Amino acid sequence: MRKQYRFYNKGGDDRRDEQKRNSSDRETGRVRKQYHFWPSADGVDAWDVDRVIALATVLPVEPVRLAEISEVDSVYWFDDRHRPTVRSVVDHCRLIRDVDFTYPVVLGPDGRVMDGMHRIAKALLEGASVIDAVRFPELPPPDYPNCRPDQLPYD
Repeated sequence: MRKQYRFYNKGGDDRRDEQKRNSSDRETGRVRKQYHFWPSADGVDAWDVDRVIALATVLPVEPVRLAEISEVDSVYWFDDRHRPTVRSVVDHCRLIRDVDFTYPVVLGPDGRVMDGMHRIAKALLEGASVIDAVRFPELPPPDYPNCRPDQLPYD
């Protein structure tokens, strides 16, 4: 039988379960609003990561081999506008250091990472070969289709 995490809690504290059910700020509450971006016909499609996480809470958790996650060998957090300065790399190092493996990574149906690349990076650093993940059987519709990331709300 597959594990299924309700509100990503590995169990125990009913009060924490209730707080997570009533809050959409999960781990993104400490950082600015997060979006998952994917190229589209006229810009990018954007998914609100808080909504992605809420939709993913009913999905079964499965172990996924890190070697199967192709994005670990791609430019992920940086691009021509957001260059990998020492400061930005250090910022990501902090996020990697502070991840919580209690939460599974969220994958799209094609295996792309919709939430959890810092957890994947930490697992790689620690020499792990698998990570807990949930996978959408179908891609949910984007919150902002064909948008420009700099025009999205970040507060």
